[in-house]
Amino acid sequence: QVQLVESGGGLVQAGGSLRLSCAASGRTFERYAMGWFRQAPGKEREFVAAISWSGGGTDYVDSVKGRFTISRDNAKNTVYLQMNSLKPEDTAVYYCAASTGWGQITHYYGVGYWGKGTLVTVSS
Repeated sequence: QVQLVESGGGLVQAGGSLRLSCAASGRTFERYAMGWFRQAPGKEREFVAAISWSGGGTDYVDSVKGRFTISRDNAKNTVYLQMNSLKPEDTAVYYCAASTGWGQITHYYGVGYWGKGTLVTVSS
């Protein structure tokens, strides 16, 4: 079992940056593909970014490509999401996710474990 705790959310002006962190419990962190999803008010939760077990593979939703970077430190059981050039439409609760399958981590129903989320608000 994996428990996920996000941090790093907050209020930032458009064009600014934030780095989200997700600390995972458990001794098998390196066996999980990790990802970030977000949910804006009144909208469905959507995939944002994912990273493979080793960190060698990454995937992003088109709307964040070139602005967001996902990374992981298996020694620290932590995954990060560096968010640059933030836009008001990036405002959402951001959730950390874990899955045993690389092909599953990009889909809501493929996620095995969720964090409780951290709020990111981008003002215009």
